[in-house]
Amino acid sequence: EAPAEPRSGRSAALRARMEERLLGARFRYLNQQLYTGSSRDAAQLFRADPAAFHLYHRGFEQQVRRWPVRPVQRIVRYLRRRPASLVVADFGCGDCTLASSVRNQVHCFDLVALSPRVTVCDMAKVPLAAESVDVAVFCLALMGTNLQEILGEANRVLKLGGTLLVAEVASRFEDTHAFLKAMTQLGFRTVSK
Repeated sequence: EAPAEPRSGRSAALRARMEERLLGARFRYLNQQLYTGSSRDAAQLFRADPAAFHLYHRGFEQQVRRWPVRPVQRIVRYLRRRPASLVVADFGCGDCTLASSVRNQVHCFDLVALSPRVTVCDMAKVPLAAESVDVAVFCLALMGTNLQEILGEANRVLKLGGTLLVAEVASRFEDTHAFLKAMTQLGFRTVSK
């Protein structure tokens, strides 16, 4: 008969693998909800079930940890090379990694507050004055069926000549060229891709 410790160790390892799979499945389900519904639907989903946002964020972090490059780190490097006086709006800020990594004033917005820095709101209606920020950021946060409204909101809060930074998974777009053309129609000019 095998000693009890190895059996309980195998049991704990099996349980951990099963929990990881369940987290992955729930993350994929929530991710699908965020991409196929409007930002208003997403806000309602997480108002009704705030724990789902925490679960989503854990799944998101688990996914991003596997990537060779974290897009938020590229945005941090970009901002560190710019004046600290630039005011930034981080749409879908998550745990405020960007805000805690730069000297700039960063307005942090998300559907649920993972940090006291976060202002909870719908990304299509952020509580900022028109033309009040120099840089608007969507780092793996450009979600929802009402992207035109959300990007229009970013355009509203950006100062004339401001910068919109979008970091997104390429597979998110069926046609990158069509997305860039739509961005032009919203008043943006592509500087680099």
